Amino acid sequence: MPEKTVTVTNKAGLHARTAAVFVQKAQEFACAISVIRDGKEVSAKSIMGIMTLGISQGTVITIKAEGEGSPEAVAALAQLVQAFADM
Repeated sequence: MPEKTVTVTNKAGLHARTAAVFVQKAQEFACAISVIRDGKEVSAKSIMGIMTLGISQGTVITIKAEGEGSPEAVAALAQLVQAFADM
């Protein structure tokens, strides 16, 4: 099961707008994708789940996926989180 740990560098963290973009990207993949913060795991395809994690700047999250296309999904979402630094 591929997974990647990333640090959120966006000043506002994964706020509503960036969380929505993240979820939309996750929904492009058929595999099951999760985001983990401090032991709490939620679906990457759920905006409410992502928002409940309270991901602020400097938060370390783990993105993991299982199923078809999971390596690509993890890579794409980790890259997206890093791209949010400029938003």
